Amino acid sequence: MDVTALVFYAAICGLLSLASPRLGRPFIRLAVGAVVGIAAATLLPILRTAFGLG
Repeated sequence: MDVTALVFYAAICGLLSLASPRLGRPFIRLAVGAVVGIAAATLLPILRTAFGLG
């Protein structure tokens, strides 16, 4: 894994962890985590192209 992906996913996971206790039940946290993960994986290639990193 390259540094750009590592930093990007670390930032996404860190922000999600700040909100997770407020999201309630484990199933809801899992669903939100899955949606955020899919969104992050979709967004990273777009951002890399926009910033000329890939």
